[in-house]
Amino acid sequence: MFDWREYGNGIIAFDAGYVRPILAAIHLIVDDGCVALIDTGSNDSLPNVLAALEKIGLTRDAVDYVILTHIHLDHAGGAGMLMREFPKAKLVVHPRGSRHMAEPSKLVAGVTAVYGQEYVETVYGDILPVPAERIIDAHEGLTLQLGGRELLMIDTPGHAKHHICIVDQKAKAIFSGDMFGLSYREFDVDGRQFIMPTTSPTQFDPAEMRASIDRLMSFKPEAMYLTHYAQLTDLPAQAANLRRRLDDQVAIAEAHAADGESRHAAIKSETTAYLLAELRAHGCTLPEAVILEVLATDLELNAQGLAYWLDHRG
Repeated sequence: MFDWREYGNGIIAFDAGYVRPILAAIHLIVDDGCVALIDTGSNDSLPNVLAALEKIGLTRDAVDYVILTHIHLDHAGGAGMLMREFPKAKLVVHPRGSRHMAEPSKLVAGVTAVYGQEYVETVYGDILPVPAERIIDAHEGLTLQLGGRELLMIDTPGHAKHHICIVDQKAKAIFSGDMFGLSYREFDVDGRQFIMPTTSPTQFDPAEMRASIDRLMSFKPEAMYLTHYAQLTDLPAQAANLRRRLDDQVAIAEAHAADGESRHAAIKSETTAYLLAELRAHGCTLPEAVILEVLATDLELNAQGLAYWLDHRG
């Protein structure tokens, strides 16, 4: 069985089957026989999603909502495929993202420009459109009824301008997508979790990210559920670590703002060394090569995002 984490309060996380094990989670919220899926991974997630429904004894008709925290393809690439399988479901997505889910060609072109066509075809396959009449724009303050609970959609820019988070007051939980950073289970030490910001291109904005982190914490949640990866607790301390690491990496980028052609390499090198040192201080004893393998994509994209922000700030 793929990775499966049942947290109580009707919340389950399972592996999306994206690229490597426990890289991306899909969350199930289950209430009174009704289901919401939070994020979708890629098309490869479909077998795991169907197996998850079977495991909890529900059918495809039980899925009321497929909710996307944002439309980066590791979160939304499988949306079209899943919507074909769940005939009663509505897709819920930020208004800035809804047109791209109905007509994904520009979205795919943008991702292809970053990763290359071969990678996109291999990892994501065909990104299927979702009929516009099945899409709900997740405006700020939208509340969805799921069984006996309400899910509140809030606008949370900083990682992307098309990013929402989902507040589940019944569970005292927030589904944060990438807004509350990344916390990979490989880096857990004696039950303590490590967190880092994701500053990937092209809409990263540190001021907006700080404001969104503060807003999430204003709800006083007991747990965050991150797409990368699953439940995060001890939130006041984690929020402080997230803010500090965000500020430190922004400072590294600013120190190299005028470096010209060597800027990207310098930012990536220094942020890599910084995160390695932070992980060692956290108590992580994994070999450096293993750490760098886990973080390889993030280190590259974070450096790109910091550089892009330097060029477009103000």
